[in-house]
Amino acid sequence: MDSMQIYYEKLADTVISNLKKRQMEGYYFPTAKEAVEKAMSLLPENATVGFGGSMTLVESGMYDALKSSPSIRLYDRNEVSSPEEIEALYHNCLTADAYFMSSNAISSDGILVNIDGRGNRVAALIYGPKEVFVFAGMNKLSPTVEDAVRRVRNTATPPNCIRLQKQTPCSINGTCSDCLSPDCICNQIVITRRSGVKGRIKVFLIGEPLGF
Repeated sequence: MDSMQIYYEKLADTVISNLKKRQMEGYYFPTAKEAVEKAMSLLPENATVGFGGSMTLVESGMYDALKSSPSIRLYDRNEVSSPEEIEALYHNCLTADAYFMSSNAISSDGILVNIDGRGNRVAALIYGPKEVFVFAGMNKLSPTVEDAVRRVRNTATPPNCIRLQKQTPCSINGTCSDCLSPDCICNQIVITRRSGVKGRIKVFLIGEPLGF
């Protein structure tokens, strides 16, 4: 085992311990493959499942596993196109048995930091689905909440805006301008310091760089 994996395991142990104090379950997996297998094993037969937009879910293989599973009903945002269908799907996700997402950043003391455009993803994190599975590469960890917010604004948001072809200052110059532009995707800043329902939020830390 190399030094980085040892470091990841030690840091993950610290974060998982802090998540537990905040009524969230934490897990560490050296590889995304192991994380996907564990998550699939926790889903009940015929579960309804939703997910928020996330490069981490795609890169980890979690989205493909959900899409190909015959034993769940997936509310797949990639299968709808009209505004009416999208709106209905987002509402369905709020009543799902399970919801999958990533977190834009996680502080070492177990606080989740997410910045969202429309708000459907953070809404599901806060309330609705029976269980929320948060996939995050160890690259998403930050020492403090303040560092986590800076990470989201300056490391995660600019490439996301470029990916989504948003006409924002950060997609042009690569740095956050705290903008109010029409295409801004930083409309809600949600800091989750504790789960109101014990064990509802399950954080899967993965020893690979995933997402932005």
